[in-house]
Amino acid sequence: MSGFWRMALSAAAGLLLLSSVLAAENWPQWRGPQSQGVSSETGLPVQWSAEKNVVWKARLAGAGVSSPVVWGDRVIVTSQTGRAHGARGSFPLLARDDSTLAEREHPIHGARSAGGEVFLVVEAFQRSDGRRLWEHRVKATGEFPDLHEKHNLATPTPLVDGERIYAWFGNGQIVALDLNGRAVWTRHLGAEISPFRNSWGHGSSPALYGDALILLCDHRPRSYLLALDRRTGKQRWLAERGQGRASHSTPLVAQGPNGDELIVNSSARIDAYEAATGKLLWHAGGERQTPIPTAVFEDGVIYLSRGYRNSDYLAIRLGGKGDVSESHVLWRTSSGASYVPSIVLYEGLLYMTNEIGVVTCAEAKTGTPVWRRRLGGVFFASPVAGDGKIYMVSETGTTFVLRAGRQPEVLAENDLGERFLASPAISNGRLYLRSDGTLFAVK
Repeated sequence: MSGFWRMALSAAAGLLLLSSVLAAENWPQWRGPQSQGVSSETGLPVQWSAEKNVVWKARLAGAGVSSPVVWGDRVIVTSQTGRAHGARGSFPLLARDDSTLAEREHPIHGARSAGGEVFLVVEAFQRSDGRRLWEHRVKATGEFPDLHEKHNLATPTPLVDGERIYAWFGNGQIVALDLNGRAVWTRHLGAEISPFRNSWGHGSSPALYGDALILLCDHRPRSYLLALDRRTGKQRWLAERGQGRASHSTPLVAQGPNGDELIVNSSARIDAYEAATGKLLWHAGGERQTPIPTAVFEDGVIYLSRGYRNSDYLAIRLGGKGDVSESHVLWRTSSGASYVPSIVLYEGLLYMTNEIGVVTCAEAKTGTPVWRRRLGGVFFASPVAGDGKIYMVSETGTTFVLRAGRQPEVLAENDLGERFLASPAISNGRLYLRSDGTLFAVK
């Protein structure tokens, strides 16, 4: 074979390999490749059940609300074993105005055993067949937050950068592992900086900006935004945010006209920071109880729900200075958005569901509702989108598959017979769903 043909074949093989890598996206963090909840893959599943189109399922070591993440041939999940104490008193139900749905809400199964020491667990599974590759455990130490009965210390979703896995837990412990599960560095922010005391516990997941791991710690004793060197765990910068703030939202890095901005949804207001330094750039809006949803963005505009019941949702143009509540808010719709789930922006439309499954589809440019439809069910997980479909996972067991577009159409209602609080991941043509105790791969 001539040298020319050898080079041509080698180039063709390289292109095939590249196309296969691009076709099978990693899902490396909360809400996927760009933190948007959107996949570019095609051929995604429509129908499945406990007996149909489940490629594999794997029993998890413990319980948690963190979403699965996918990198290469690994699917990674965090859990808690043992039982940490919960907050005292009654717990507000998402569907408390609908007694039929409220009866179907239940506490998370917080332990494989009743009581005992609490351990924080990171597990990796083989993407092809669900075989457990390794498990890393660390004892939970320090002060525990007052937890809502629907989640535990394994609520933040881990993050993978191709070299390390960063698993953060609700008491402030964070561990960086290599892809084979060996610890590279550890920190305990709850012990080193300030206890993680927050109403209902900590919910924010880590975000990545260049070589910095971004962590939002909005808690009663002290609220701050922290950047750690992802390779060493050492502090890059810390932005103080005052006392008494609350947020369960994950920071979003968005590309503004003057540089990258770090968006935070919190109880005091919406804040934007310079992503490289932690310098406060602008803020908008006023107080809102218990913010949970994370923003999405496109073309220099962020879209978000403020959270809590019957939330508003709005669009804000990036690039402002100071209070931009009047100058940069493009539109605001006063109600109809989500309490816990984040919005998904897909092909020019916003999709969101409130706590009792009333789905709103709205124009991203104006916020004008296009359609509304009630699915039924209690919704804690955030929707994801891809291949012309919107996936909405109900706590009460059903994943609704909607056709994306200007007319409401439910393509399938898929019941796996388990309870789901975690948001799904998409990779390699599959949907990965995490119930209280099981990880499913469906196709």
